[in-house]
Amino acid sequence: MPSTTVAVGSSVGLHARPAAVIAARAADLGSDITLAVEGEEPVDAGSALMIMTLGAEQGTEVTVEGDDEAHVAEIAGLVAQDLDA
Repeated sequence: MPSTTVAVGSSVGLHARPAAVIAARAADLGSDITLAVEGEEPVDAGSALMIMTLGAEQGTEVTVEGDDEAHVAEIAGLVAQDLDA
């Protein structure tokens, strides 16, 4: 499965707004995509609530994994952006 690791770019971390943006796009893509921080179980990228449970702050390394390389890259790009700006 394709995966990549990126640092969270949002100044507020993966909280409400960034998590909602990522989850909405992941759900639209329709493939299985997960997000994980080191030492924790992966969570469904299509669920804003699950993304928020990661507790990922700005700069935290997040591994994005899925069954489609292009979709993984797109979600990783969102994680790396400041979505709360």
